[in-house]
Amino acid sequence: MQALNVSLIQGATRWHDAPANREYYGDLIRRVAAQSDLVVLPETFLSGFSNDTRASAETMDGEGVAWLRALACEVDAVLCGSLAIREGDTVYNRLLWARPDGSFAQYDKRHLFRMAGEHTRYGGGNERLIVELKGWRILPQVCYDLRFPVWLRNRRLEGSAGGMDYDLALFVANWPAPRRQPWRTLLRARAIENLSYVIGVNRVGVDGNDLPYAGDSAVLDPIGEPLVELGAQEQVVTVKLDPALLLAHRERFPAWMDADHFKLDLS
Repeated sequence: MQALNVSLIQGATRWHDAPANREYYGDLIRRVAAQSDLVVLPETFLSGFSNDTRASAETMDGEGVAWLRALACEVDAVLCGSLAIREGDTVYNRLLWARPDGSFAQYDKRHLFRMAGEHTRYGGGNERLIVELKGWRILPQVCYDLRFPVWLRNRRLEGSAGGMDYDLALFVANWPAPRRQPWRTLLRARAIENLSYVIGVNRVGVDGNDLPYAGDSAVLDPIGEPLVELGAQEQVVTVKLDPALLLAHRERFPAWMDADHFKLDLS
């Protein structure tokens, strides 16, 4: 594992305006591209978190995906964020992991936010995604997934003396300000219980449903201490993650050895 430079883009997503968001987020990404291995954007950063999926969802052949992949190549960094993607009659809240070589990976949000009716309009995923970057194993997730520790459980790799399923969990979100305390608390809990770095990137501003967002994007070390915490305004910041700190903590505090064994039923 090498040191990993991760940039957080905490922006004020324009409501249902993909061209404006491409211009806006493109400018923010280019500010930090030269110093970044990975750039993390908020959930549904081209549209805002909207249940008007029929009007705003694109296909995988659409302009949004093509733009993200091209920009990753341009800035020579991995770009990560979610979009509303239509496949046939189903729309997914799909996280994309766009690499500089033009390839990409994807994860469909598993836990759909029923309090806003997301479960009635979107399809849910049933497979976790683990990606690798500079020797790091990374688990990308979307917003409401943060509340479900069984789904996020970090496990020992088969055949490994101390290696874990993942080293960094990251969450892209549209998490409203009235629930900011759970957001802040759960990010810390996921880092501590999983012996992992955790990154959460949230949006700011007010959306088309008049919901305010307080940002609170953060990078947490494996004991839940913040390396950076952002405020409630547009901010762009880059943080270097040190693998030595992570590996040393796992060696001196190997709680994974006493974890209960179970299998998750995804049916």
